Amino acid sequence: MTPLSRRQLLQAAAIAAPALLYHDRARAQIPDTLSPANEPYPASWLPDGVRSRFVDNINGLRMHVLEAGERRRPALLLLHGFPELAYSWRKLMLPLAEAGYHVIVPDLRGYGRTTGWSSDYDTDLTPFRMLNKVRDVMGLVAAYGHRQLAAVVGHDFGSPLAAWCAVTRPDIFPAVTLMSAPFGGTGALPFDTIDEPAVETPPGPSIYEELAALPRPRKHYQRYYQTRPANDNMWHAEQGLSDFIRAYYHHKSADWAGNQPYRLAARSASEWAKMPTYYIMDLAEGMAETVAQHMPSAAEIAANSWLPDTELAVYAAEFGRTGFQGGLNSYRMGATGIGAAEMQLYAGRRIEQPSMFISGASDWGTYQNPGSFERMQASACTDMRAVHLVPGAGHWVQQEQAEQTSSLLLEFLNGLS
Repeated sequence: MTPLSRRQLLQAAAIAAPALLYHDRARAQIPDTLSPANEPYPASWLPDGVRSRFVDNINGLRMHVLEAGERRRPALLLLHGFPELAYSWRKLMLPLAEAGYHVIVPDLRGYGRTTGWSSDYDTDLTPFRMLNKVRDVMGLVAAYGHRQLAAVVGHDFGSPLAAWCAVTRPDIFPAVTLMSAPFGGTGALPFDTIDEPAVETPPGPSIYEELAALPRPRKHYQRYYQTRPANDNMWHAEQGLSDFIRAYYHHKSADWAGNQPYRLAARSASEWAKMPTYYIMDLAEGMAETVAQHMPSAAEIAANSWLPDTELAVYAAEFGRTGFQGGLNSYRMGATGIGAAEMQLYAGRRIEQPSMFISGASDWGTYQNPGSFERMQASACTDMRAVHLVPGAGHWVQQEQAEQTSSLLLEFLNGLS
């Protein structure tokens, strides 16, 4: 391994302090994610030219934001997924800023140094509903004095959030790039049923019951994320938090040779079971045990240029403080049906502004919801300019292939004028 630079040593030291502070935290304790007590990132965590700051009074939140570029320039808003942070966009921010954009990247509700949300499993989930998170984003854009962005970009769970921003307020979000999670559309209300009411489907086993009944019993990762033990299983993983995150990121990346995705024939238990265990888990295991089986070797870690240990340590420090429950609450909210009625106000509405989709060629996220990838291109987005499956990238495309992802975004943005 090459010797650490002075900057890397300072970064490691800055990261170690908060990580050690929270190492001995009692497992039953709920972290304080309500009080606005956090400080900006240490400068050593960030590339030169990227700034860490807070924006107060955003729909009840004090939002932690990374930004680059000058505020008078056209703005780009980048939205992260799970388990990610604003920090996940660090490799794209400077290229986009140097191309003339004001780049705004928040820790979303439930994550990082943004406060004003509850990390209690038993909390009221209504603040985590999709359209309230759109309201979070709108408030942040308005606070910066932007009436319209150049584009909104979302990765993983940030992709549907970006899509709903585009659906609900095309005047603010005139272009959208979706990454790793296709947008299958806004759904539909029952139509032309006045003389022939819709026939109710007879009750039967759900796809989740069918997964559990397979010869190798399985479960869907999002169902697992809804359970009370999920946060503690990951936050206090037996292998340690850093190794858990390392294995989770490795397992979903192009570095893991088993990621060879393809279209599934149907949304069925037998088809779903063809996906890797980070999506379709073994029934008796938690996520910590699931990814531990795919922990990269010391040689693989040393060869990893997109997530060196100094950068991994930022994730470990931040999730070490907060746990994962904030992000998990968004998955739980979706399963409750909370907010579904207000989303039906936009039933049948399409994304008509220019759009683009980027994913890793080794990313199963493109196909995990059979039919969504195709509906996105055929009907949900009426002006999709490009679809890119980037070689050498799995799920973390903006980190694994940052240069290529930046180039694709700039090519799309340049084509808007």
